[in-house]
Amino acid sequence: MASLMAFEGLTERLQNAMRKLRGKGKVSESDLRETMREIRLALLAADVNFTVVKDFVKQVRERAMGADVLEGLNPAQQIVKIVDEELTKTMGDEAVPLNKAPKIPTIIMMVGLQGAGKTTTAGKLALRLKNEEKARPLMIAADVYRPAAIDQLVQVAAGIDVPVFQLGTDVDPVEIVRQGLAQAEANHNDYVIIDTAGRLQIDEQLMDELANIKALAHPNEILLTVDAMTGQNAVATAEGFNDKLDVTGVVLTKLDGDTRGGAALSIRAVTGKPIKFIGQGEKMTQLDVFHPDRMASRILGMGDMLSLIEKTQKEYDAKQAQELTEKIQENSFDFNDFIDQIDQIQKMGPMEDLMKMIPGMANNPAMKNVQVDPKDMGHLKAVVYSMTPAERTNPDLLNPSRRRRIAAGSGRPIHEVNRMIKQFNQMKKMMNQMSKGNMSGMEQMMGQAGMGGGLSGRMQKMALNRMSRQMKKKKRKRLKGKRRKK
Repeated sequence: MASLMAFEGLTERLQNAMRKLRGKGKVSESDLRETMREIRLALLAADVNFTVVKDFVKQVRERAMGADVLEGLNPAQQIVKIVDEELTKTMGDEAVPLNKAPKIPTIIMMVGLQGAGKTTTAGKLALRLKNEEKARPLMIAADVYRPAAIDQLVQVAAGIDVPVFQLGTDVDPVEIVRQGLAQAEANHNDYVIIDTAGRLQIDEQLMDELANIKALAHPNEILLTVDAMTGQNAVATAEGFNDKLDVTGVVLTKLDGDTRGGAALSIRAVTGKPIKFIGQGEKMTQLDVFHPDRMASRILGMGDMLSLIEKTQKEYDAKQAQELTEKIQENSFDFNDFIDQIDQIQKMGPMEDLMKMIPGMANNPAMKNVQVDPKDMGHLKAVVYSMTPAERTNPDLLNPSRRRRIAAGSGRPIHEVNRMIKQFNQMKKMMNQMSKGNMSGMEQMMGQAGMGGGLSGRMQKMALNRMSRQMKKKKRKRLKGKRRKK
């Protein structure tokens, strides 16, 4: 989440203007004029492009004057809402995702002036794609002019474990890109990020080279990296690059710096191109999707809970995540528990004798001729032991091809494996209900089997509760053992 530093001055001035408005029970046209004047001055002081400010103020004034806003209930609140919506619209309405190629690789060309943070941003983007899409990006070093540019890219890429294609500084950048793309195709990289040359200012030679790279690579995305601290110059830079290359998106960097933030409010309106990401700080994880609505809320001092929640989720302590996983596992029933239950039952003696001990079962006519072959238990275990540890812990993994492999490994027919998994799923449902203290499923099953209620019913409940507690205890022990092995 971008720092508010970039907008501190603007936020303060806008809040003051809105506070004056809120203090009035009724808002007159002259009150509105005064508020709009303060908003205009606040935006200009924040280095927002003059034309953008003029259009913004005109739009807000027209909406506030129309639709009986001034005559309605709580006009001040309605005007704040209009300002929020128009700010959002000025910055682009909604977040715009990266363009994707219909088949790999998606080619992203990074462009921008020197010092805007292009190489660092290329690394941040590669890391984001790795973390969020499990992508395998390749970076191409096509800046052969700036001293140590290739070294910087190699260093950035090494820190995030991403490969770099480079041919040094004596080869034409277009040829470097051509060979780099061939390598990406051979290695099946799903993203290619081309780090191109920058200049201190836009010149014809630079633009020609970038146009040649674009013509060769046919990038899906041309991301312009712009330094937010350069204010109005950032907008001029964006216009210059866009006129020559028709960029597809903008990355606004250094939003945590001592900047007035005007670029964020101007670029979309002036170029018609979306800000896709914002960068702040040197950490490689500090690249965020640009959400115009959230940014508008922050500028108006209304906070940004959504970004805060997302950031908290991403930075959730790994140990806590592990503990949470184990807690969930403790309360779930998997094939390891299934084997535990079979072992416990086998230790108690023949199954048909045990079943007759259950209240209500002894006199059940259906039980008279029941014979349970001990080999059946062995077959069940053989099926489970043919599963991988991951399959035993997460039975949802058992798709048809895995089931066929398990059948072959255990020497049991596929229909037997399927039947056993079905039985397991029924038992899992029942055990999960029991672990939550819900005995209704078990009671219903006992009712169907002709097991009476009353005292025997209460005893059954106690026995089932005990069984559930024992199962959890064993599970905790097993999970602790697993953790120690790691």
